[in-house]
Amino acid sequence: MNFEEIKSVLKGKTAGIAGCGGLGSNSAVALARTGIGRLIIADFDKVDESNLNRQYFFYSQVGQYKAEALKENISRINPSVKVEAHIIKLQPADIMALYKECDIIIEAFDKAEMKQMIVETVSEKMPGMPIVCGVGMAGWGKNELIKVEKFDDIYVVGDGITEVSDETPVLAPRVCTVANMMANTALELLIGEMK
Repeated sequence: MNFEEIKSVLKGKTAGIAGCGGLGSNSAVALARTGIGRLIIADFDKVDESNLNRQYFFYSQVGQYKAEALKENISRINPSVKVEAHIIKLQPADIMALYKECDIIIEAFDKAEMKQMIVETVSEKMPGMPIVCGVGMAGWGKNELIKVEKFDDIYVVGDGITEVSDETPVLAPRVCTVANMMANTALELLIGEMK
């Protein structure tokens, strides 16, 4: 399948991105670069200077809502992608309402309880909807530990063990590796090449 054929398939696809931080912003940009037709992004937070070491934002965007700043960045990369940005702290009802027309959802939350909430909501209320999650991307190196694991319609990307701490901070190389693997997993599912 050449790039034109991939873009032809993807222009009719919609991905939901839950969270616009390190995983969400970088996954969204990767999907936009491949020609996805529509992105529905949601985050309640604002860009902080401390985010710039791993998130797809610029210094001039500090203080802006992440969802709006990401929409702006994607429009500069690929203006043909329709981006629907929501400034909201997602709850189960919001997930079902915002992402019901999606072909896939990318979970990109920081907190474990939010990750659990979206996975449970999608699994219980949106059966058959594939969801790609990121777990274990703190620190640096150890590329060989990063993998994709499948559990029914749930795809988990990361090493599954490395938690954020003062000794293992979140840094761009590992975060972006996981984010791009999440986007790649979504791409495989969207073009129908993953079993």
